[in-house]
Amino acid sequence: MITSIVRRRFRAGIMAVLGIGVASVSARADQVADFYHGKTLNLIIGTSSGNDYDTRGRLLARHLGHHIPGEPTIIPQNMPGAGGIKAANYLATIAPHDGTTLHMIMSNMMSSEAIGAQGVQFDARKFFWVGTTSSTPNVTVSWYKSGVTSIEQVKSQQLIVGAPNGTAGVLYVTAMNGLLGTKFKLVTGYPGGNEVNLALERGEIDGRASNSWASWKSTHPDWVKDKKIIVLVQVGLQRAPDLVDVPLLLELAKNDMDRQVLTFLSADTAIARSLVVTPDTPPERVEALRRAFDATMRDPEFLAEADKALLDIGPKTGEEAQKIADSIVNTPPDVVARAKALLGDLLK
Repeated sequence: MITSIVRRRFRAGIMAVLGIGVASVSARADQVADFYHGKTLNLIIGTSSGNDYDTRGRLLARHLGHHIPGEPTIIPQNMPGAGGIKAANYLATIAPHDGTTLHMIMSNMMSSEAIGAQGVQFDARKFFWVGTTSSTPNVTVSWYKSGVTSIEQVKSQQLIVGAPNGTAGVLYVTAMNGLLGTKFKLVTGYPGGNEVNLALERGEIDGRASNSWASWKSTHPDWVKDKKIIVLVQVGLQRAPDLVDVPLLLELAKNDMDRQVLTFLSADTAIARSLVVTPDTPPERVEALRRAFDATMRDPEFLAEADKALLDIGPKTGEEAQKIADSIVNTPPDVVARAKALLGDLLK
């Protein structure tokens, strides 16, 4: 009899604890919904319009809000400048730190911070990664009229390539010239990738220093199909399934230290198309945004629209992306020092 009473009281106690736990979770969810209800969120895109970052950012803006408690409206806003540094600085220093400003962060921001690139005012480790839509590699390409069809040729002849100043392409070309002995001549000053592509068509340059492979396939599928661009090298941690014969940049290293440097410069592509939110965003809002992102990546309407736009979707959760981003910024000092010595004037 006593044992029976004890068991009933134990079960009652457990149910009470569970009830409190469920009520607590429910209360937090209600707080998030109350906060976001009727709000307009800004989604900052650190590039000019019409490219892969822009297309993905606008696609997320159309669908993500439906999965956030309170269903806020999300408005995309382009903020190009300094190869993505301007937008990342805005997120860190100006935007409200309350979960109402999201950002499609440029893939080279973590390595730019680690090496002390000019103008960096942010700490990428303080951003909260909401999720990443793709880990597509970046690629360096030549234009079909250039006559250059392999990275080996660029070791013996000059290839003029374009890139917006401060972007990953500037870093890659400088690293290849310094470590591999290539003879790329870099032309910068373009406000965005679209302007580099126009220069290609006009014959003003012979190649593009960097663009994501996914971007080429979505924005210029005709150039890919007609072989107007020739991929010389891909920058990532593993080869793209449809570029198995094109070498990775890190595979071309001449020694172990060079390989570590090139791996450091390549690691950003593992979270190439990521969405982040401001520092100091309350944990319950970060959690809600991450789960909303995950749900969006499974949303049939989102996936159908992505497929129509020829966007590859290979998502990682915010938690996974956060670990990768933090590891890049926390790269061992000797590797960062070698990268700094290599990149030299780019950091001034």
